[in-house]
Amino acid sequence: MNYEQQAKINLPLSIAPMMDRTDRHYRYFMRQISRRVLLYTEMITSQAIIYGDRPKLLDFSPEEKPLVLQLGGDNPAQLAECAKIAQDWGYDAVNLNVGCPSPRVQNGNFGACLMTQPELVAEAVDKMQQAVEIPVTVKHRIGVDECDRYEDMVNFVRIVSEAGCTNFSVHARKAWLQGLSPKENRDVPPLRYTDVYRLKRDFPDLFIEINGGITNLEQTKTHLQSVDAVMIGRAAYDRPYIFATVDRDIFGEEVTVRSRREIVEAMLPYIDYWVNKGTRLNSISRHMLQLFAEQPGTKAWKRYITENACLPGADSLVIGAALAKVSSNN
Repeated sequence: MNYEQQAKINLPLSIAPMMDRTDRHYRYFMRQISRRVLLYTEMITSQAIIYGDRPKLLDFSPEEKPLVLQLGGDNPAQLAECAKIAQDWGYDAVNLNVGCPSPRVQNGNFGACLMTQPELVAEAVDKMQQAVEIPVTVKHRIGVDECDRYEDMVNFVRIVSEAGCTNFSVHARKAWLQGLSPKENRDVPPLRYTDVYRLKRDFPDLFIEINGGITNLEQTKTHLQSVDAVMIGRAAYDRPYIFATVDRDIFGEEVTVRSRREIVEAMLPYIDYWVNKGTRLNSISRHMLQLFAEQPGTKAWKRYITENACLPGADSLVIGAALAKVSSNN
Protein backbone atom coordinates (compact mmCIF):
# COMPACT_ATOMS: atom_id res chain seq x y z
CA MET A 1 0.00 0.00 0.00
CA ASN A 2 1.17 3.52 -0.83
CA TYR A 3 0.57 5.22 2.52
CA GLU A 4 1.37 8.69 1.20
CA GLN A 5 -1.28 8.33 -1.50
CA GLN A 6 -3.73 6.85 1.01
CA ALA A 7 -3.28 9.84 3.33
CA LYS A 8 -4.36 12.18 0.54
CA ILE A 9 -7.84 10.69 0.50
CA ASN A 10 -8.30 9.48 4.09
CA LEU A 11 -9.96 12.76 4.94
CA PRO A 12 -12.77 13.40 7.43
CA LEU A 13 -15.20 14.95 4.93
CA SER A 14 -16.08 14.44 1.28
CA ILE A 15 -18.76 15.39 -1.23
CA ALA A 16 -20.51 12.40 -2.75
CA PRO A 17 -20.32 11.58 -6.46
CA MET A 18 -23.65 12.71 -7.97
CA MET A 19 -24.78 12.15 -11.54
CA ASP A 20 -25.32 15.34 -13.53
CA ARG A 21 -24.01 17.37 -10.59
CA THR A 22 -20.39 16.76 -9.61
CA ASP A 23 -18.86 17.68 -12.96
CA ARG A 24 -15.66 19.69 -13.28
CA HIS A 25 -17.41 23.07 -13.08
CA TYR A 26 -19.22 22.18 -9.87
CA ARG A 27 -16.00 20.86 -8.39
CA TYR A 28 -14.08 24.05 -9.24
CA PHE A 29 -16.91 26.08 -7.71
CA MET A 30 -16.76 24.03 -4.51
CA ARG A 31 -13.00 24.56 -4.34
CA GLN A 32 -13.70 28.27 -3.95
CA ILE A 33 -15.61 27.34 -0.78
CA SER A 34 -13.36 24.60 0.66
CA ARG A 35 -9.78 23.76 -0.25
CA ARG A 36 -9.69 20.55 1.78
CA VAL A 37 -12.90 18.57 1.34
CA LEU A 38 -12.41 15.46 -0.81
CA LEU A 39 -14.16 15.68 -4.19
CA TYR A 40 -15.44 12.98 -6.52
CA THR A 41 -16.34 12.89 -10.19
CA GLU A 42 -19.70 11.72 -11.37
CA MET A 43 -19.77 7.96 -11.88
CA ILE A 44 -18.21 7.11 -15.25
CA THR A 45 -18.54 3.63 -16.68
CA SER A 46 -15.47 1.67 -17.64
CA GLN A 47 -16.80 1.23 -21.18
CA ALA A 48 -17.23 4.99 -21.59
CA ILE A 49 -13.62 5.58 -20.58
CA ILE A 50 -12.21 2.83 -22.76
CA TYR A 51 -14.21 3.68 -25.88
CA GLY A 52 -15.28 7.31 -25.33
CA ASP A 53 -13.89 10.84 -25.37
CA ARG A 54 -11.41 10.65 -22.51
CA PRO A 55 -10.48 14.34 -22.32
CA LYS A 56 -14.17 15.27 -22.12
CA LEU A 57 -14.82 12.63 -19.47
CA LEU A 58 -11.66 12.89 -17.39
CA ASP A 59 -10.07 16.32 -17.66
CA PHE A 60 -10.05 18.46 -14.54
CA SER A 61 -8.43 21.63 -13.23
CA PRO A 62 -5.47 21.20 -10.84
CA GLU A 63 -7.36 23.24 -8.24
CA GLU A 64 -9.93 20.43 -7.89
CA LYS A 65 -7.52 18.05 -6.16
CA PRO A 66 -7.68 16.01 -4.01
CA LEU A 67 -9.99 14.28 -6.47
CA VAL A 68 -11.29 10.72 -6.85
CA LEU A 69 -12.58 9.16 -10.06
CA GLN A 70 -15.65 7.00 -9.46
CA LEU A 71 -15.94 4.04 -11.81
CA GLY A 72 -18.91 1.88 -12.71
CA GLY A 73 -18.46 -1.58 -14.15
CA ASP A 74 -18.23 -5.30 -13.44
CA ASN A 75 -15.37 -6.40 -15.70
CA PRO A 76 -12.19 -6.66 -13.58
CA ALA A 77 -9.84 -6.35 -16.55
CA GLN A 78 -11.61 -3.26 -17.88
CA LEU A 79 -11.75 -1.70 -14.43
CA ALA A 80 -8.02 -2.29 -14.01
CA GLU A 81 -7.37 -0.62 -17.37
CA CYS A 82 -9.48 2.36 -16.29
CA ALA A 83 -7.69 2.58 -12.95
CA LYS A 84 -4.39 2.83 -14.80
CA ILE A 85 -5.83 5.53 -17.06
CA ALA A 86 -7.06 7.41 -13.97
CA GLN A 87 -3.62 7.24 -12.37
CA ASP A 88 -1.96 8.48 -15.55
CA TRP A 89 -4.53 11.29 -15.75
CA GLY A 90 -3.54 12.49 -12.30
CA TYR A 91 -6.41 11.36 -10.08
CA ASP A 92 -5.64 10.74 -6.42
CA ALA A 93 -7.70 7.54 -6.20
CA VAL A 94 -10.33 5.47 -7.94
CA ASN A 95 -13.61 4.43 -6.34
CA LEU A 96 -15.77 1.50 -7.44
CA ASN A 97 -19.51 2.15 -7.38
CA VAL A 98 -21.33 -0.67 -5.59
CA GLY A 99 -24.24 1.49 -4.49
CA CYS A 100 -26.16 2.96 -7.42
CA PRO A 101 -29.63 1.35 -7.78
CA SER A 102 -30.74 2.77 -11.15
CA PRO A 103 -32.22 0.36 -13.75
CA ARG A 104 -29.56 1.36 -16.31
CA VAL A 105 -26.83 0.37 -13.88
CA GLN A 106 -28.58 -2.89 -12.99
CA ASN A 107 -28.85 -3.80 -16.67
CA GLY A 108 -25.08 -3.44 -16.87
CA ASN A 109 -24.65 -5.66 -13.78
CA PHE A 110 -22.88 -3.07 -11.70
CA GLY A 111 -23.72 -0.62 -8.95
CA ALA A 112 -25.73 -1.90 -5.99
CA CYS A 113 -26.42 -5.33 -7.49
CA LEU A 114 -22.71 -6.12 -7.08
CA MET A 115 -23.26 -6.32 -3.32
CA THR A 116 -24.59 -9.82 -3.92
CA GLN A 117 -21.33 -10.71 -5.73
CA PRO A 118 -18.57 -9.83 -3.24
CA GLU A 119 -16.13 -12.25 -4.87
CA LEU A 120 -16.45 -10.40 -8.19
CA VAL A 121 -15.93 -7.06 -6.45
CA ALA A 122 -12.88 -8.49 -4.68
CA GLU A 123 -11.46 -9.71 -7.99
CA ALA A 124 -11.98 -6.26 -9.51
CA VAL A 125 -10.33 -4.55 -6.55
CA ASP A 126 -7.39 -6.93 -6.70
CA LYS A 127 -6.78 -6.37 -10.42
CA MET A 128 -7.18 -2.61 -10.06
CA GLN A 129 -4.68 -2.50 -7.22
CA GLN A 130 -2.20 -4.57 -9.19
CA ALA A 131 -2.45 -2.01 -12.00
CA VAL A 132 -1.93 1.17 -9.97
CA GLU A 133 -0.23 2.72 -6.96
CA ILE A 134 -3.07 5.10 -6.10
CA PRO A 135 -5.74 3.83 -3.65
CA VAL A 136 -8.71 1.78 -4.82
CA THR A 137 -11.81 2.36 -2.70
CA VAL A 138 -15.39 1.07 -2.67
CA LYS A 139 -18.70 2.86 -2.14
CA HIS A 140 -21.60 0.58 -1.25
CA ARG A 141 -24.95 0.29 0.52
CA ILE A 142 -25.65 -1.43 3.83
CA GLY A 143 -27.62 -4.02 1.85
CA VAL A 144 -29.63 -4.74 -1.26
CA ASP A 145 -33.13 -6.24 -1.57
CA GLU A 146 -33.45 -9.19 0.85
CA CYS A 147 -29.67 -9.33 1.32
CA ASP A 148 -29.79 -6.66 3.99
CA ARG A 149 -28.77 -8.20 7.29
CA TYR A 150 -25.81 -6.69 9.07
CA GLU A 151 -24.09 -10.05 8.63
CA ASP A 152 -24.49 -9.75 4.84
CA MET A 153 -22.69 -6.40 4.83
CA VAL A 154 -19.95 -7.81 7.06
CA ASN A 155 -19.47 -10.69 4.65
CA PHE A 156 -19.19 -8.26 1.73
CA VAL A 157 -16.68 -6.00 3.49
CA ARG A 158 -14.63 -8.93 4.78
CA ILE A 159 -14.24 -10.50 1.32
CA VAL A 160 -13.44 -7.20 -0.40
CA SER A 161 -11.03 -6.07 2.32
CA GLU A 162 -9.17 -9.38 2.08
CA ALA A 163 -8.50 -8.43 -1.55
CA GLY A 164 -6.69 -5.33 -0.27
CA CYS A 165 -9.34 -2.59 -0.08
CA THR A 166 -8.99 -0.56 3.11
CA ASN A 167 -11.38 2.32 2.39
CA PHE A 168 -15.18 1.86 2.36
CA SER A 169 -17.80 4.58 1.93
CA VAL A 170 -21.09 3.21 3.23
CA HIS A 171 -24.50 4.61 2.29
CA ALA A 172 -26.53 3.82 5.40
CA ARG A 173 -29.65 2.80 3.47
CA LYS A 174 -30.31 -0.47 1.73
CA ALA A 175 -31.21 -0.40 -1.96
CA TRP A 176 -34.39 -1.86 -3.39
CA LEU A 177 -33.57 -2.79 -6.98
CA GLN A 178 -37.22 -3.43 -7.90
CA GLY A 179 -40.13 -1.17 -7.00
CA LEU A 180 -38.25 2.00 -6.03
CA SER A 181 -36.79 4.67 -8.28
CA PRO A 182 -33.23 5.94 -7.72
CA LYS A 183 -34.73 9.03 -6.05
CA GLU A 184 -36.92 6.89 -3.77
CA ASN A 185 -33.87 4.79 -2.90
CA ARG A 186 -32.32 7.96 -1.47
CA ASP A 187 -35.30 8.60 0.80
CA VAL A 188 -37.58 5.60 1.42
CA PRO A 189 -35.40 2.85 2.95
CA PRO A 190 -34.71 3.79 6.57
CA LEU A 191 -31.29 5.04 7.59
CA ARG A 192 -29.32 2.59 9.73
CA TYR A 193 -26.41 4.62 10.98
CA THR A 194 -25.76 2.23 13.86
CA ASP A 195 -24.92 -0.52 11.36
CA VAL A 196 -22.13 1.65 9.95
CA TYR A 197 -20.88 2.50 13.44
CA ARG A 198 -20.85 -1.20 14.26
CA LEU A 199 -18.95 -1.93 11.04
CA LYS A 200 -16.19 0.44 12.17
CA ARG A 201 -16.04 -1.27 15.57
CA ASP A 202 -15.82 -4.69 13.94
CA PHE A 203 -13.21 -3.57 11.39
CA PRO A 204 -11.11 -1.03 13.33
CA ASP A 205 -8.22 -1.18 10.84
CA LEU A 206 -10.43 -0.14 7.89
CA PHE A 207 -11.22 3.45 6.97
CA ILE A 208 -15.02 3.65 7.21
CA GLU A 209 -16.94 6.64 5.85
CA ILE A 210 -20.67 7.17 6.43
CA ASN A 211 -23.09 8.58 3.84
CA GLY A 212 -26.84 9.18 3.66
CA GLY A 213 -29.18 11.87 4.98
CA ILE A 214 -26.41 14.06 6.42
CA THR A 215 -27.19 17.74 5.93
CA ASN A 216 -25.02 19.91 8.20
CA LEU A 217 -21.77 20.15 10.13
CA GLU A 218 -23.31 19.41 13.52
CA GLN A 219 -24.45 16.02 12.23
CA THR A 220 -21.02 15.57 10.67
CA LYS A 221 -19.26 16.15 13.98
CA THR A 222 -21.58 13.66 15.70
CA HIS A 223 -20.88 10.95 13.12
CA LEU A 224 -17.13 11.55 13.34
CA GLN A 225 -17.26 10.32 16.92
CA SER A 226 -18.09 6.83 15.58
CA VAL A 227 -16.55 6.59 12.09
CA ASP A 228 -13.52 7.92 10.25
CA ALA A 229 -15.24 10.19 7.75
CA VAL A 230 -18.51 11.66 6.54
CA MET A 231 -19.73 11.97 2.95
CA ILE A 232 -22.40 14.59 2.19
CA GLY A 233 -24.46 14.39 -0.99
CA ARG A 234 -27.52 16.43 -1.89
CA ALA A 235 -27.02 19.05 0.83
CA ALA A 236 -23.64 19.87 -0.74
CA TYR A 237 -25.48 20.81 -3.91
CA ASP A 238 -28.62 22.36 -2.46
CA ARG A 239 -26.80 24.41 0.21
CA PRO A 240 -23.14 24.57 -0.86
CA TYR A 241 -22.24 27.35 1.55
CA ILE A 242 -22.52 24.95 4.51
CA PHE A 243 -18.96 23.99 3.48
CA ALA A 244 -17.63 27.53 4.00
CA THR A 245 -16.27 26.76 7.47
CA VAL A 246 -15.21 23.11 7.07
CA ASP A 247 -11.51 23.87 6.49
CA ARG A 248 -11.51 25.54 9.88
CA ASP A 249 -14.10 23.52 11.83
CA ILE A 250 -13.46 20.01 10.46
CA PHE A 251 -9.88 20.14 9.17
CA GLY A 252 -8.58 22.45 11.91
CA GLU A 253 -6.89 24.96 9.64
CA GLU A 254 -6.50 28.65 10.42
CA VAL A 255 -8.16 30.12 7.36
CA THR A 256 -10.28 33.11 6.50
CA VAL A 257 -13.83 32.11 5.64
CA ARG A 258 -14.88 33.55 2.29
CA SER A 259 -18.17 35.36 1.97
CA ARG A 260 -20.63 34.27 -0.70
CA ARG A 261 -19.85 37.44 -2.62
CA GLU A 262 -16.11 36.66 -2.55
CA ILE A 263 -16.82 33.17 -3.86
CA VAL A 264 -18.78 34.58 -6.80
CA GLU A 265 -16.02 37.07 -7.58
CA ALA A 266 -13.45 34.26 -7.53
CA MET A 267 -15.51 32.40 -10.14
CA LEU A 268 -15.66 35.23 -12.68
CA PRO A 269 -12.26 34.70 -14.40
CA TYR A 270 -12.95 30.96 -14.56
CA ILE A 271 -16.33 31.61 -16.16
CA ASP A 272 -14.91 33.87 -18.83
CA TYR A 273 -12.09 31.42 -19.58
CA TRP A 274 -14.59 28.67 -20.35
CA VAL A 275 -17.11 30.88 -22.13
CA ASN A 276 -14.31 32.05 -24.41
CA LYS A 277 -13.59 28.38 -25.17
CA GLY A 278 -17.21 27.87 -26.27
CA THR A 279 -18.79 26.58 -23.06
CA ARG A 280 -22.29 27.92 -22.42
CA LEU A 281 -22.55 29.98 -19.27
CA ASN A 282 -25.42 27.94 -17.87
CA SER A 283 -23.20 24.84 -17.85
CA ILE A 284 -21.28 26.56 -15.06
CA SER A 285 -23.82 28.90 -13.49
CA ARG A 286 -26.37 26.12 -12.84
CA HIS A 287 -24.08 24.86 -10.09
CA MET A 288 -24.01 28.28 -8.43
CA LEU A 289 -27.75 28.85 -8.16
CA GLN A 290 -28.01 27.65 -4.57
CA LEU A 291 -25.07 29.64 -3.21
CA PHE A 292 -27.43 32.16 -1.60
CA ALA A 293 -29.93 29.56 -0.40
CA GLU A 294 -32.00 30.85 2.55
CA GLN A 295 -30.48 34.33 2.17
CA PRO A 296 -32.24 37.61 1.25
CA GLY A 297 -32.17 38.02 -2.52
CA THR A 298 -31.76 34.36 -3.40
CA LYS A 299 -34.89 34.32 -5.59
CA ALA A 300 -33.73 37.34 -7.58
CA TRP A 301 -30.23 35.80 -7.91
CA LYS A 302 -31.59 32.53 -9.25
CA ARG A 303 -34.20 34.13 -11.49
CA TYR A 304 -31.76 36.48 -13.17
CA ILE A 305 -29.22 33.75 -13.86
CA THR A 306 -31.83 31.26 -15.05
CA GLU A 307 -33.32 33.79 -17.48
CA ASN A 308 -30.04 35.13 -18.85
CA ALA A 309 -27.32 32.47 -18.63
CA CYS A 310 -28.76 30.55 -21.57
CA LEU A 311 -28.70 33.56 -23.94
CA PRO A 312 -26.11 33.74 -26.74
CA GLY A 313 -22.95 35.52 -25.65
CA ALA A 314 -23.78 35.31 -21.93
CA ASP A 315 -20.63 35.62 -19.81
CA SER A 316 -19.51 36.69 -16.35
CA LEU A 317 -21.35 40.00 -16.72
CA VAL A 318 -24.57 38.05 -16.18
CA ILE A 319 -23.26 36.73 -12.88
CA GLY A 320 -22.09 40.20 -11.87
CA ALA A 321 -25.52 41.63 -12.60
CA ALA A 322 -27.17 38.84 -10.62
CA LEU A 323 -24.82 39.51 -7.71
CA ALA A 324 -25.97 43.13 -7.64
CA LYS A 325 -29.44 41.88 -6.79
CA VAL A 326 -28.25 40.25 -3.58
CA SER A 327 -27.67 42.03 -0.28
CA SER A 328 -24.12 43.36 0.07
CA ASN A 329 -24.00 41.75 3.53
CA ASN A 330 -23.64 38.25 2.04
